[in-house]
Amino acid sequence: MNWQWFRFDEFKPEVLYDVLRLRSQIFVVEQECPYLDCDGKDQEAMHCLGYDEKGTLVAYARVFTPEDTCKPLSFGRVVVDKAHRQHGYGRALMTEILRWLESGPYCQRAIHISAQHYLEKFYASFRFESYGEVYLEDDIDHIAMIKQPPHSV
Repeated sequence: MNWQWFRFDEFKPEVLYDVLRLRSQIFVVEQECPYLDCDGKDQEAMHCLGYDEKGTLVAYARVFTPEDTCKPLSFGRVVVDKAHRQHGYGRALMTEILRWLESGPYCQRAIHISAQHYLEKFYASFRFESYGEVYLEDDIDHIAMIKQPPHSV
């Protein structure tokens, strides 16, 4: 995988189009969940894009690293193109996100996510722990999860 990181203002139009197309293909069409994907938060995020050996965008996530240390680190819109899921790109994407967060200035902060409930075990394999009750978000069951900093006691 070839990983590229962008701020929103660094996106070329054709790359942004590919990101929005991939997100819509999975979250709106595949999951049959009509919702407004363009939620005004992309401008605040770092964007992790994963390209296969042919240069096709196959994995994506957006990562939030607020400067206000009272606000949690987070990521979302984690997606792997359906035709490429058998290659372990989901695990590779998570590894890249965590590498980026845990090797930078954010390494001593917890990471909070809102995970689709059916992926709870997947995120748990990366040391995320569930808390609270399952809740509906866009008509899909979700669970809150947290990953403590790697060196926390």
